[in-house]
Amino acid sequence: MVRHHNHTIINVILSLATIFFLSHTTHAQDKPLILSCGGSPGSAKDADGRSWDPDDKFLSAGAKSVTAKSDVQDPSLPSEVPYMTARIFQSEAKYQFPLKDAKSRVMLRLHFYPSSYPNFDISKSYFAVVAGGVTLLNNFSASISAEALSQAYFIKEFFLAPLDSPTLDVTFTPAAGAFAFVNGIEVLPIPTIFDSDPALAGTVGAGADATGATTVPISDSSMETMFRLNVGGQYVSPVNDSGGLMRSWYDDSVYLYGAGTGVAVAANVSIAYKTMPSFMAPLDVYSTYRSMGAYKDVNKKSNLTWIFEVDPNFMYMLRFHWCDSEMTRSNQRVFNIYINNKTAEYDVDVFAMTMATATPVKKDFVARVGSDSSSQLWVSLHPSESARSQFADALLNGLEIFKLSDVAKMNLAGPNPTISDLMRKYQDSHMGPASFAKEQSTITTVIITGAGGACAVGLAFVVCLFIYQRKRRDPKGEGATTWLPISWNSNSSSTTIKSSVSGRSQGKTISSDAACNCRYFSLTEIIGATKNFDESNVIGVGGFGKVYKGVVDGDTMVAIKRSNPSSDQGINEFQTEIEMLSRLRHRHLVSLIGFCEDNGEMILVLPKEQVSLADWALRCARNGTLEDIIDPQLQGKMNQESLKKFMETAEKCLADHGTDRPSMGDVLWNLEFALQLHENPDHKRDESAATGSVDFQGQIDQNSIMAMHRSILNLEEEDDEDDEEARKSKNESDNPDEIFSQIVNPTGR
Repeated sequence: MVRHHNHTIINVILSLATIFFLSHTTHAQDKPLILSCGGSPGSAKDADGRSWDPDDKFLSAGAKSVTAKSDVQDPSLPSEVPYMTARIFQSEAKYQFPLKDAKSRVMLRLHFYPSSYPNFDISKSYFAVVAGGVTLLNNFSASISAEALSQAYFIKEFFLAPLDSPTLDVTFTPAAGAFAFVNGIEVLPIPTIFDSDPALAGTVGAGADATGATTVPISDSSMETMFRLNVGGQYVSPVNDSGGLMRSWYDDSVYLYGAGTGVAVAANVSIAYKTMPSFMAPLDVYSTYRSMGAYKDVNKKSNLTWIFEVDPNFMYMLRFHWCDSEMTRSNQRVFNIYINNKTAEYDVDVFAMTMATATPVKKDFVARVGSDSSSQLWVSLHPSESARSQFADALLNGLEIFKLSDVAKMNLAGPNPTISDLMRKYQDSHMGPASFAKEQSTITTVIITGAGGACAVGLAFVVCLFIYQRKRRDPKGEGATTWLPISWNSNSSSTTIKSSVSGRSQGKTISSDAACNCRYFSLTEIIGATKNFDESNVIGVGGFGKVYKGVVDGDTMVAIKRSNPSSDQGINEFQTEIEMLSRLRHRHLVSLIGFCEDNGEMILVLPKEQVSLADWALRCARNGTLEDIIDPQLQGKMNQESLKKFMETAEKCLADHGTDRPSMGDVLWNLEFALQLHENPDHKRDESAATGSVDFQGQIDQNSIMAMHRSILNLEEEDDEDDEEARKSKNESDNPDEIFSQIVNPTGR
């Protein structure tokens, strides 16, 4: 009895120990592998606080590699870890990662920072990557990819099909005479996020395709993430993603096509996951959306369209995320989905899919991009005509696009991206080919170098002496080390702007007056103010580049505009905005705090205003003091009827409800009419006849708009020669200063 009792106790203890061991082992294996390639022993944390471990223990025996540290840290890097170190392979090498569940998908991320590494020319890096038998990359150049993307670093994300193996092998194979490298690797076990076979676009309502299929099986397909968008919202960082998957969700506005960009809306209701798990997408994605707007007649004649550049000869899975926070019953907002001009789904009613308000839902579709078509993938939403819904509208909260591997070929690799025409044009016109003079004799080189050095030292001494004497005469110069001094070049009173790509002079200049009226910021100050250009601080994107919120001098909130190197207009805007904004000193207009051009950057620092110019203008209109909104230099020169018409149009544009605001056609017509009233005050027209046909509720046909548009534009043809000469003379005398040339450029920004 005693012996039996002891055996029972021992069995219980062993059982508990086994359960503890298994649970501990399972937990350990569930932990994702986050590796800093080439990193030093011990864990290192990135800017988000994630720990990155060394990668060397996962390299297979016999793998030859070297570690390297980048010579340059680009300001756009989110953190030093894992991008400032790399593991470089000059021959084939393999990683082996243990897997807990061989029957589940695995997420694999490869981080690349194609920078300058000692003894390695990054432009000569070409390699292939194979994971689990699937070719992920082939003849891949990270340098070309980064240049085409206009990014210093990038991430390749893959979802590998179940491997039926206890390990995941990832093999790097450099091309002949080249090398392979990688900065960071993530291997994450993931939940079942691909839970059903998607419908094939083009088969709805028309039966199956040529093979008889209406859906595409994806259980055996590996995938590459091509795009992940927070539609209508801002960038969502990995730390704000759901399910611990650390995904990045990007702004969709850069992919919108045409004038019908819709409106971005933020939901003000509580969102509840009822029909699907929360790891499908974070709340931030379902809290914002893009819809077509409130103009029913306009929406019926237009689409909400996005265009994406993809690799041809692949199938693509598109995941649509919705969460309708406005509709309260079925058949209020119903729309169709088109992918590459093929109908993916008719009569999509988000509320009917969930039968609840503010409830997330998703749906997947597959489309093929063949070799006979362009490398573009079009996604369009259009209000359903057959449903006769209450509103003619469409909406979208999020969109993910995945490239599917060919199960037979086991391939996901596409060609290296091509540099855009705009980028190529920029490089050809501004950077130019590098020229290197042939070496002369050693004696000649020494003489020229010595003479040049002596001249440089002498010139520097003269300039320093001159500045010193000037500072002694000007006590205000004391201590102003963070402000840009006046250029002392006798031939030019300007400061040269450099390209943010090459650092070479672009011939653009900032006048010394403008430079002295604003502060010069160092790049270190800008990086500190924006937390190293953290994407979570982005508050806007424009033709110039991204706008970040930041803090300078401890507690001063500012808006920091950083140029986009691929925009040729950015250089002109940089000069123009410094010249113009440095002169503005008006309590209702934003003036310039300062700028930065370190390391070829083009950055503007502006006040982050908390006041509203629109509110002030409306208050002036209500108080009958419209003259207050006119620049003092223009007061008394504006036609009052023109100003009144301009203000009436502005007031309608600022209506609280979208249905009360005019269409863009109406706005254009009224602004042109206001301009004609200003330029041709003697040519009175029957304003009631001119404006009576314009219905600001949007009930006007497009032909009438165009007819009125042409009529207004042709007013000048009725002028006689004397009026024409008088007006021409007046216009010449009233030409705006050249500083506003970029602002009044008719081609737009």
